[in-house]
Amino acid sequence: MDFFEVVNPHVSELTKNEHLLFDYVVKNLNEIKNKSIREVADDCFVSTTTFLRFVRKIGFSGYSEFTTVIKYTLLNQKKEEKVSPFVVSQKDYREEYLKNINESVRVIDKNSLITVGAYLKKKPIIYLFAKGMNKQLMQYAKYLFVAAGFLVVFPEDQSMRAVVQKQIKSDDLVFILTYQGKDEEWIRLMQRLKNTAHPLLVSITGADNNVVQNMSDINFYMFTDELFLNKMEITSHVSMLAILELILYQYLDNAEEGEYHLVFK
Repeated sequence: MDFFEVVNPHVSELTKNEHLLFDYVVKNLNEIKNKSIREVADDCFVSTTTFLRFVRKIGFSGYSEFTTVIKYTLLNQKKEEKVSPFVVSQKDYREEYLKNINESVRVIDKNSLITVGAYLKKKPIIYLFAKGMNKQLMQYAKYLFVAAGFLVVFPEDQSMRAVVQKQIKSDDLVFILTYQGKDEEWIRLMQRLKNTAHPLLVSITGADNNVVQNMSDINFYMFTDELFLNKMEITSHVSMLAILELILYQYLDNAEEGEYHLVFK
């Protein structure tokens, strides 16, 4: 049982104060696992009754189950990933590869695409957040949006992300790429933005129900088959790229002449 899988369905139901408790828990999983409910409640400046009510609201039967699942989740995160990259033949994988791209594009919600396209017409500052191999996708996305006349900010390291997030305003647009959808830094980032400026939060995640998906204003999800090589993930994220391109193309389809700088040859 994974902590984030348990809480996923309940995140959207939390009040503002409960979101603050959730933010604290996510930031301090490693410390909380060995603390009593009284100690954690004191750290959060709430009563034990209030914290227990919160624990039950996010899907746990009690505090004991809450800490047990946290311990299991942290332990499971340390396990080595499988080494063998392909579990099917290359021929079958090629077919699945194409199916995944097709399905990712086919299930895009048209209204969500239109909403983001319309928001782009307001010329927001675009903030891009990604880690690992998704950074390369965001570099390409930055290239496209800058070419279309947007001011784009892409902080690539954690220290810069910590500075940049304080500059985000309510009329800005934030893109977050994360396949797993449960990265603690992104959850903390979204918590902060929802409680302060609350720009338009758009995420692209895997198709499984996840925290980032539930915290986003708009989520697009992708299909893929996970691959690992020498303990490193080499999962294809090409579907994310397709979605980013389609978002821009939706804007360009309705943009007035002179609103962008693309030159077609």
